[in-house]
Amino acid sequence: MGVTFCAVAAEHPLATHAAKSNPKLAAFVEECKRGSVVEADLATIEKKGMPTGINVTHPLTGEPIPVWVGNYVLMGYGEGAVMAVPAHDERDFHFARQYGLPIKQVIVRSEEKGVRGGTHPSPLTPHASLAEAVVESGILVNSGKYDGMASAEAIDGIAADLKAKGLGDKQVVWRLRDWGISRQRYWGCPIPIIHCEHCGDVPVPDESLPVVLPEDCVPDGTGNPLNKRADFVNCACPKCGGQARRETDTMDTFVDSSWYYARYCCPDNASAMVDERAKHWMPVDQYIGGIEHAILHLLYSRFWSKVMRDSGLVAYDEPFTRLLTQGMVLNEIFFRKPESGRITYYNPADVEIKYDEKGSRIGAVLKRDGQPVEAGGMGTMSKSKNNGVDPQALIDRYGADTARLFIMFAAPPEDTLEWSDEGAAGANRFLRRLWKLVAEHINAGHAAKTDLSNLPPPLRDLRRQVHQTLAKVTDDIGRRRTFNTAIAAVMELVNALAKLDANSEPARAVLHEALELVALMLAPIVPHISHALWRALGHEEAVIDARWPAVDTAALKQDSLEIVVQVNGKLRGRVSVPVQAPEDKVRELALADENVARHVGGKAVKKVIVVPGKLVNIVI
Repeated sequence: MGVTFCAVAAEHPLATHAAKSNPKLAAFVEECKRGSVVEADLATIEKKGMPTGINVTHPLTGEPIPVWVGNYVLMGYGEGAVMAVPAHDERDFHFARQYGLPIKQVIVRSEEKGVRGGTHPSPLTPHASLAEAVVESGILVNSGKYDGMASAEAIDGIAADLKAKGLGDKQVVWRLRDWGISRQRYWGCPIPIIHCEHCGDVPVPDESLPVVLPEDCVPDGTGNPLNKRADFVNCACPKCGGQARRETDTMDTFVDSSWYYARYCCPDNASAMVDERAKHWMPVDQYIGGIEHAILHLLYSRFWSKVMRDSGLVAYDEPFTRLLTQGMVLNEIFFRKPESGRITYYNPADVEIKYDEKGSRIGAVLKRDGQPVEAGGMGTMSKSKNNGVDPQALIDRYGADTARLFIMFAAPPEDTLEWSDEGAAGANRFLRRLWKLVAEHINAGHAAKTDLSNLPPPLRDLRRQVHQTLAKVTDDIGRRRTFNTAIAAVMELVNALAKLDANSEPARAVLHEALELVALMLAPIVPHISHALWRALGHEEAVIDARWPAVDTAALKQDSLEIVVQVNGKLRGRVSVPVQAPEDKVRELALADENVARHVGGKAVKKVIVVPGKLVNIVI
């Protein structure tokens, strides 16, 4: 009900008709046609328009609605005409404000006055306008019989009324455009079409597929070399047998990559795209790709899968079960910008950072000439910025496992990662510390079998930490896919193992079990070192063939736990309480703590809040 004008694209028939008798409008239409049709550009350009002198009739109220030509309306989207509701659309709002067109508010936010029986805002004019468009859903006002309805309810009601009048119905408007798949190049999948002067475009018969490209074409930069191959181009029409020409364009490579995963299920089938094996293997469990894939390849793959589904080739609706979009790797950018000429970028490996006596960074110089270079901050690794890191140099220095550990530890896979040589060195130090821990354990002799269910309290606590770590790593890798937190948990465990005085047989048995589990937990991340450690700990099988370990739930049981004690929300102590202790016992132990009692200072306790298993907060 808030329509105050109609805006049409420059290519719309109404604009063409009105321009015939209006030279100024005709010039404006031509100006609009020369403009951009990219939506991102239309969102930022200055909104321009001209009236056509034509009115259209509102389908429900019968009011005359003036028609304008607007440079922000696309002919390729919908019907190229917009029923403008400026009070509730940002582009229509700015257009109406610019040309003094009425702005009628017909929706109020649910929390505003005027909802269901309240005072409705008056229809607005250019002289008493909104500060901005109200684009959120809400409650209808100034809309006759639809007043008081929620937005969704009103949309259904208006659509039903239009349908009853035979004027329209609800419809999904797709913003996808046609996909032009032909490419003027030699490499690629041939398009199986034959062009005949008499029969038109004729598909290549099934028995003549596949169309095979000649393998001795040499691109020379003068266009598609297939056009010069008479033995490929000239052929007979499959319909009439007359002289015809074979299509020389090839398909966009996105066509092949849109369904290759389904073909992997049955690559040996020479008579069909896919067979019954695709039903067993598909859909793909995990899709991993860069952010650029999330828009193009993912969209094409989903579209192609639905075409194959509708054709009866596959049974699945969506090709991928889970999506992981990995983050970008960042590194420092160094460059020189001469007074005349292009910027020259230098690889960080060729630059030396300069520090002052306090260790603060003061500049950078190029190693080969000692002259200063400018720092451009952190940026995505790229050839253009020359800030990539050669993984081979890192592997030569530290080994492949160090590179893997650093990359997986530095950030979650979906986040950006800032490259750091110091971080890579730190990862290598951890692996060396683990190697030394295993070596010392093995050199001390064979660990005798011990009843791990009957351990003294310190060893029982350590074994509990071992299996708590295993439970966390299992969840982090298997469900959450957060490798960095899994690695952090293993590092914390290794630090605890390094402090163990393993002079007794029970202690050595606990250490041996822990080191085996560490090797297994790290195997997906650092497979080479994990394999060596696994073998060194007495196993003949490869670590990759070992089953993922199960958590010993008995080891997780504990008689007591440590909880935090706060006084007026501030940490004042920690106390150990029995796991099954009732709330009054927990309160008693917390108040009895020496440091807590000192901060209470004999004052009256107003309230004691107990969060079971976590904390006690004493309010005074």
